[in-house]
Amino acid sequence: MTTLYRYSRYSAGPLLFLLCCGSAAAQTQTNQPAKADAKPATVKKDVPPEPATVPSVTVAAERPTNRIDRQVYDVKSDASSSNGSAADALNNVPSVNVDPDGALTLRGSSNVQVYVDGKPSAMLQGDNRGPALQSIPAEDLESVEVINNPGSQFGNEGGGGPIINLVMKRSRRPGGFGVANANYGTAGRYNGALSGTYNEGLWGFQGGVNVRHDGRNSTGESVRDRIDPRTNAVSHSIQKSRSNGLNDNAALNGGVTYNLGANDTLGAQLAYSKRSNDARSNDAYLSTDAAGTVTDNYQRSTVREGESENYSWGARWDHKGDIPGETFKADLRVSSATNDSDSAYRNTYVVRPPAGGQMDSAQQNRNKTGIIDLTGDYEAPLFGGITKLGYKVVQNHNESSVDYTNIDPITQAGSPNALRSNAFDMKETIYAVYGSYQMRFNEQWGMQAGLRAEHTEMEIDQLTSQIAAGNSYANLIPSLFATYKVSDNAQMRFAYAQRLRRPMAQDLNPFVIYRDELNVSSGNPKLKPAKTDSLEVGYESRLFGLEANLRGYLRDESDSILERKYFISPTVLLTTRENAGSTRSGGMEFTLSGKLVPGLSLNLSGNLGRSEQTVLEMNGEQTKRTASSLSGRFRLNWQATSADMLQAAVQAQGKMLTGQGYREPNTTLNLTWRHAITPQLALTVNATDVFNSNKMSTVTDTYTLRERSERQFDGRIVYVGLSYRFGGVTGMPREGGPDGMRGPGMRGPGMGPPPGGGMGPGPGGD
Repeated sequence: MTTLYRYSRYSAGPLLFLLCCGSAAAQTQTNQPAKADAKPATVKKDVPPEPATVPSVTVAAERPTNRIDRQVYDVKSDASSSNGSAADALNNVPSVNVDPDGALTLRGSSNVQVYVDGKPSAMLQGDNRGPALQSIPAEDLESVEVINNPGSQFGNEGGGGPIINLVMKRSRRPGGFGVANANYGTAGRYNGALSGTYNEGLWGFQGGVNVRHDGRNSTGESVRDRIDPRTNAVSHSIQKSRSNGLNDNAALNGGVTYNLGANDTLGAQLAYSKRSNDARSNDAYLSTDAAGTVTDNYQRSTVREGESENYSWGARWDHKGDIPGETFKADLRVSSATNDSDSAYRNTYVVRPPAGGQMDSAQQNRNKTGIIDLTGDYEAPLFGGITKLGYKVVQNHNESSVDYTNIDPITQAGSPNALRSNAFDMKETIYAVYGSYQMRFNEQWGMQAGLRAEHTEMEIDQLTSQIAAGNSYANLIPSLFATYKVSDNAQMRFAYAQRLRRPMAQDLNPFVIYRDELNVSSGNPKLKPAKTDSLEVGYESRLFGLEANLRGYLRDESDSILERKYFISPTVLLTTRENAGSTRSGGMEFTLSGKLVPGLSLNLSGNLGRSEQTVLEMNGEQTKRTASSLSGRFRLNWQATSADMLQAAVQAQGKMLTGQGYREPNTTLNLTWRHAITPQLALTVNATDVFNSNKMSTVTDTYTLRERSERQFDGRIVYVGLSYRFGGVTGMPREGGPDGMRGPGMRGPGMGPPPGGGMGPGPGGD
């Protein structure tokens, strides 16, 4: 390992220099040329105001306006969007699942990146992502883009897997528009939001504020058997836990755009949010040895107080070139996410563990992630097609520290525990350039090919042990997309992409972090990126008047970064990560959406997949694990009366491999009633997980460990809320959302991007 020179943190100097240099070019997406597979745009004129005599909540089903490299889902048709979160909205997207902890999977894989308006954000990386998705209002989302095979314009930082892009609402209509939501739920939960936009002349303004008091209590049980590999003797332990506590979140954001002449637009965005991380928990531990003798029996109570703080700012310049379709875009974004928590532990022993134990102790955790992201993108109709060129410089910096203190039970004096305290620093800088070319050969065939070159420099500094190391490497990453027009109503899509899955900061920290007396975790500084090749074939058509999509996919990953568990003492289990083998997955995914009859619309999706993992076990043997699973979404929207809409949504998550085991399937049911009191005012009642069936069950099975863990959440939550829209014109034809208040071209006011969001429209890449 080589000790590297550590340069200043969050150094923005070279990034700002590149931004200035980038201004010498000319380009960005204001009037983009039509995509090779796009249909001619239909110009919609404003409809004159009509007197609204009967309120209506007509709902349109999702209309995926797929592009050559992604599927686009209109999430506004979810009736619960006025009181739900981004996590709730994602649970209505085919093959996407967000569990109560905020953990996100796509087609059964957790290797997923989440972008905001086409760019990465610090608040949506690592452990920050779950709480962030649960705090962003669903009302702020315009659409969700699922990019299973990211093209050359997308980078590999933040995981390198498929991308879920959250496209935030924004309005460019002249005048002012706004929306106010207030919702109250069971057990004292509540949330509210106020947002609006105002456009006049050369200027445009948007912003909003929201608050949320929410969370999910849980109970859990873990049954564990340790198998002695020499004698096959089995020792046994049981852990039961209960956790509760609702968290507070508050956020605000604002943005401004200015049209600097006919060809140039400047924009700036600022956002801030703060969230509490308070919780109370109780755990009971009981362990026996192979002879059945109790080796430890005690209870631990934990009081945790903490908060997370996120901010972002961004600046953007869009330029339209001299030739039609020529654009240049320069975009700088800076985001930061900080998580702090103080935990106090008290152990009450019936039988103290053989290695001893501390009756009272405390632990302070701090984790800070910062991202500086600079991109430039040029697009022009050249060589008979659409040519795109771009560059990217991104700096990702992570600092983490753990301070553990032993507390004297009599004097309550604290003393540092060096064995459980640690400080870690990681800095990653990626330089990238890309190019892609898109053209249509004839009436049937269209193609897009791309190539991305990346150079990565990484520094790891284990501050506690004073060990520094670094790595530097380069990669070429190709991608290819094609479309074939079968008929006026049917089209086929083909996609191939190669990606790198880079380990995150917490995956690389080798320090063993204490979780409780039976469980510890650590990273692995020897991890190398996993390489993935993915192939997809899709068919889009209409079936019985409904929009139908069928996609077959295959994904092959080498040097997979997998979770590994093994005992480091007779009772203590270590969880770490290793390049432990290879992963292959494939399957068929389908979606079916549209109106069955007037007033009744259907959204149905499913994914029948099979995954296979070849894992190198600790004893040197290779183990092959396979799993077949069926996941799906089923949602019915019924316009019962002109003012009442009912929605029922079933979400089913299939079996998922976890490296040394699997996660079991689960199913939930959500119900929503929405009533239009007036054209502007609507009442919503939403019940999630009606049968309280949302639980996570995982099984680990190796030659030394058999474990089953189950967590049950307080899933049945009822919200009652009011949503009021002001400004704009009422009585216009409905489009999109469940409120039925958006006319042609009206996007709705929205909240703008959350912390870490950006200025531009979502479809852009780097």
